[in-house]
Amino acid sequence: MFKSLARSNRLVALAGWLGAKYINLVYGTSDIRRTPDDLDQRLKDQDPQIFITWHGQFLLAPKMRPPWVPEVVAMVARHGDAEFIAETLKHFGTNFARGAGAGNRRKDRGGATALREAVKALDRGTTIVITADVPPGPARRASMGIVTMARLSGRPMVPFGMATKRYFAFNSWSKLTINYPFNRLGIAVGDPVWVSADADEEEMERARQALEDGLNETMAKAYGLAGSDDPISDAYRLKRAKPGAVLKAYRGLTRSAEPFVPKLLDWREGKGKEEPEHRGERFGEASQARPEGTLCWLHAASVGETNAALPLIGALKKRWPDLNILLTTVTVTSAKLARSRLPEGAIHQYVPLDSAEYMRRFLDHWKPDLALLVESEIWPNLLLETKARGVPLVLINGRISKKTYNRWRRFKSFSRPLFSCFDLVLAQNASLGRQFMRLGAGESIAVGNLKADAPPPPADIEGRPALEEALKGRPVFLASSTHPGEDELVAQAHEIAKRDLPDLLTIIAPRHPHRGPGVAKAVSQRGLKTALRSEGALPGPDTDVYIADTIGELGMLYALSPVALIGGSLKKEGGQNPVEAIKLGAAVLTGPGWSNFKDSYSQLLEADGCRQVGDPQAMAREVVALLTNENEREAMIANATRCLNRMSGALDRTVAELARFLPDETETTNEA
Repeated sequence: MFKSLARSNRLVALAGWLGAKYINLVYGTSDIRRTPDDLDQRLKDQDPQIFITWHGQFLLAPKMRPPWVPEVVAMVARHGDAEFIAETLKHFGTNFARGAGAGNRRKDRGGATALREAVKALDRGTTIVITADVPPGPARRASMGIVTMARLSGRPMVPFGMATKRYFAFNSWSKLTINYPFNRLGIAVGDPVWVSADADEEEMERARQALEDGLNETMAKAYGLAGSDDPISDAYRLKRAKPGAVLKAYRGLTRSAEPFVPKLLDWREGKGKEEPEHRGERFGEASQARPEGTLCWLHAASVGETNAALPLIGALKKRWPDLNILLTTVTVTSAKLARSRLPEGAIHQYVPLDSAEYMRRFLDHWKPDLALLVESEIWPNLLLETKARGVPLVLINGRISKKTYNRWRRFKSFSRPLFSCFDLVLAQNASLGRQFMRLGAGESIAVGNLKADAPPPPADIEGRPALEEALKGRPVFLASSTHPGEDELVAQAHEIAKRDLPDLLTIIAPRHPHRGPGVAKAVSQRGLKTALRSEGALPGPDTDVYIADTIGELGMLYALSPVALIGGSLKKEGGQNPVEAIKLGAAVLTGPGWSNFKDSYSQLLEADGCRQVGDPQAMAREVVALLTNENEREAMIANATRCLNRMSGALDRTVAELARFLPDETETTNEA
């Protein structure tokens, strides 16, 4: 809307005039309280200066211009929304340097040009006004560009904050605030931060952190003077996100369903979905003692989330050797994986069913100091009970499908109280981060996908030599993690490809192994000879399709298959992670439905590290091409590997962000 309105000069001018009138109204009708007492004199002594505030609280910034300053230049971005800001600032006699930092966006937003203009303005004695955090966030993270400006100009960075008692905060990345008139207005200015002309990288970072700390301190003082809560604070978020009727009804239903839980677990145990010896854990009853010291609790629902969590656990233990780790999971498969791969001293438990009473029992025993949830584990009672204990909650490797996001958005009274429990979301990309913020998360930072850094599942396991011998000499195509309806398409592709590759063996590894017999029946009805791995069978010379309906063997299958189609993509289920297949040397194919892994697949497809197939004919064509042309296949795998290397780094960034919630390593060492 703003972009279309910005094309009309008259509308922009009118909006700017109204904006200026409104700012004057707020300022003129408010009871103003300032700190420090010598604020004006301090500003005069250090002029010209780089005057800095946070993006979300810049609305009243034009009124901070001291009367003795002949010229002020504001850094204003070039995008459409900024036209309204620029037009408003004109009414306060402000000039502009057009451009802004790019944040984590790739496009050029004119930041370098604006920086040069700002340094020239400071050299001629002009004060610069700028916001420290850069769209699209994270909020309240000072950019290094401002520190560079201070180093090049030799002028101080001066943090300031303005806040009112009553206001409206948008649920945007910066919590953009509209201040109300007839209010109490707090104004705070902090100590200047200087940067020497020869500052090295370490000194620059110290200055950036000092500016960030100063801005947070002055903003806290401003809200304190105004007598209100900061919109970034827990107090504000939780006050705005009280549970609605639907969430209260959910809490009541889960409480009333508790008498039926034993029967539910009986049924799940009969299906092999629960381990009877661990039943108590599902009621929140611990099967191990809590170790002494700081405890970090990670929750990962299934195998994929557990694979993402395991390298993080290793990295946390490496940086904080005395940190206790508790990993909870939901599925039997993920539990077995966790128990086999957790480092020594780390504990695995099943997560309690989502009952408030079970969660309280769990929290009473484990008393976690930090809770990390992996990807999209949103269980209402788990979140609310953990938050009620004051435990910091972080969503790591955060992602959410478009369908799920739209569903949460439709039920804000249900979703906002839940997502507001998160102190931080470490999202896989900036777009997902913005979605989590719109749902109510307090802060979101794009750090990348942990799965790009995760090691592949084990490939050299018991049973590999026998299977490798059975496959010897045959061209092999693997369809992994298939969903219902995809197996038939794979079987059709096999029939077509077999015209060129008469000895072709296709392996189907269904996403849910219990589907194995059903997959075999559907494929056999096409006249193809099948064998089931769960029955102990190996593929014979006349086997067309081998059904690998087992648990924990996908790494071996990738390592033995030159070409792999990643399932969940032919029927638009959102796809599955391609990283494991690539790391184990398979050339990857995907259907068109890969929306759950948009970042990975879009980059792989662009780099020819992956190929998309939409029907059995295209699938067969690519299978034949890649199995008969080794050079083409190896080039594609090399492209994919380079692409994965570019996507890596999420693990280090995640650990760096979590450091704020964990003890300082030096403190831990000194205590020891």
